[in-house]
Amino acid sequence: MPTAPALPSRGRRVWGETWRVLVALLTGLTVMLLVAWEVDTGERSMSDGQVALDFLVGLVALGLLLLRRRAPLTIALVLCAASVVSTLAVGAETIAVISLATGRRWWKIAAAGVAFVVAGRAYAELHPYVAPSPYDAWVDLAAGVGMYALFVWIGAYIGLRREHLASLRERAETAEREQASRVAQARTAERTRIAREMHDVLAHRISLVAMHAGALAYRTDLPPEKAAETAAVVRDNAHAALAELREVLGVLRDPLAGNGAAPPEPPQPSLADLAELFAEARANGADVRVEGDLDDLAERTEGLGEAVSRHAYRIVQEGLTNARKHAPWAPVAVSVAGAPGDGLTIVVRNPVRSVGPRPEAPAPPPSGLGLVGLTERVELVGGRLSYGTTADPVARDGRGAAFVLEAWLPWAA
Repeated sequence: MPTAPALPSRGRRVWGETWRVLVALLTGLTVMLLVAWEVDTGERSMSDGQVALDFLVGLVALGLLLLRRRAPLTIALVLCAASVVSTLAVGAETIAVISLATGRRWWKIAAAGVAFVVAGRAYAELHPYVAPSPYDAWVDLAAGVGMYALFVWIGAYIGLRREHLASLRERAETAEREQASRVAQARTAERTRIAREMHDVLAHRISLVAMHAGALAYRTDLPPEKAAETAAVVRDNAHAALAELREVLGVLRDPLAGNGAAPPEPPQPSLADLAELFAEARANGADVRVEGDLDDLAERTEGLGEAVSRHAYRIVQEGLTNARKHAPWAPVAVSVAGAPGDGLTIVVRNPVRSVGPRPEAPAPPPSGLGLVGLTERVELVGGRLSYGTTADPVARDGRGAAFVLEAWLPWAA
């Protein structure tokens, strides 16, 4: 919705009215001096009372000129009537007619035109020349109509120019608002992307720290060598979490700070890095069981889009993180399969029950953002995501339950 144009300052309004009144006064005085010269030369007859009335009515007309913006047509008609007995009011009459024409309300302009022409003829009848006028009445009428048309043209031009300037100002303000809106949207999208990456990166590391720290807290019977090894895992993953957090937050820094260049973003992982992800998880004590040949999959997914490949990696990473948080030390089955034209299917399955060293160990507080972030990722590329608890086919008694995270991502032929 466009905003209203800014009102001029009080000083500008006062100056605008002042110079208009001065122009009207000078114009009226010029006409009055011409008439006085005609009276002195004997061409026109005018009594002293008519001269005094001319001057007083002219002063009143100058005062009424200040009200033309409130009632343009009324003031124009009143000043046209005043010009019948006052030549000093001619300047105010002219300014009022031009101001009325800026609005381009043609019926008002026509009404004021009739009054303007009639007032001119009435003044000629009230103050006739001593000698017969060399001009015919129709010539005087045509001259009055031509003069009024000139005033209307000037007013209409001023009105069109004002509207054009207001339109340009509105377009500039609209363009600035749209640009600010685009910048805000881009900033919000970038912050959302950074927040999603930060969650995916840190949740993976912190879940490893929580799992091994929980083992240290509840396994008091661990030998010193095993406890030291577990503590080293906690330390290494904490350091890795800090380093990755520093990399993610680096893109939030002001590009104008320092040497003027924005810090480069680290390369994002893809499906080709799944083997490294699984190796790291196994090194930290997780039981990850991969279905299928990762090497063959990496070769076949070279034509997969970069965004889809990155989202697929994050889906597997978040599945491992959730399994580590809610079912520590439990085996996790991962399946990644697909073909061009059929899409890429990812399934991460883990038992709901924990098989940790101490079942009574409390689970870490859920953030509630991991699955929401995955849903956003999948929807961005036009895929589907489903998750929930189902029967565990691996359970021997048939009564076990498993949490299954399944995603389908498009893979163009």
